[in-house]
Amino acid sequence: MKSDYIKTIGKVIKVHKCWWIKVNTKSVRKHAWDGAMFPHIVTVEYEVNGQKYTKKEFLNYNITCPNVGSNVDVYYNSENPKKITLNV
Repeated sequence: MKSDYIKTIGKVIKVHKCWWIKVNTKSVRKHAWDGAMFPHIVTVEYEVNGQKYTKKEFLNYNITCPNVGSNVDVYYNSENPKKITLNV
């Protein structure tokens, strides 16, 4: 984590599975969905100095996706709070 990022708590308000990006995890498959994994786009809402922000973040297929309504750690750039990294 970069030193100029500060931790806050965010709330997941939307989760969208990226059906158009299929990752095959098996080299030999019995059918099209065998071993198929999909990344997610997570929309998170967080607050910095009284200002509310909403941001979408891409989660790789091998990261467990949080549920809508759950809290996640949001690391935002101290100079630009719109730049974030999620810790899920």
